[in-house]
Amino acid sequence: MAKGVIKRLVADRGFGFIAGENRGGDVFFHFSALKEARFEDLKEGQSVSYEVDAGGRGDKGPRATSVQIS
Repeated sequence: MAKGVIKRLVADRGFGFIAGENRGGDVFFHFSALKEARFEDLKEGQSVSYEVDAGGRGDKGPRATSVQIS
């Protein structure tokens, strides 16, 4: 699993972006990708681990799946 921190949350739309430790750009995630956490539990700057969707890029760039609070 990749590791990163929550860079930006858009709570009213249910998505956010993760700044990955080993990635050049941000990774998009939707609240439906959260595992064992609620969107309301997340805060900007919080450490998370995640998988990157093997299907490629979504509309907003790489998409994170299985997002977990570290």
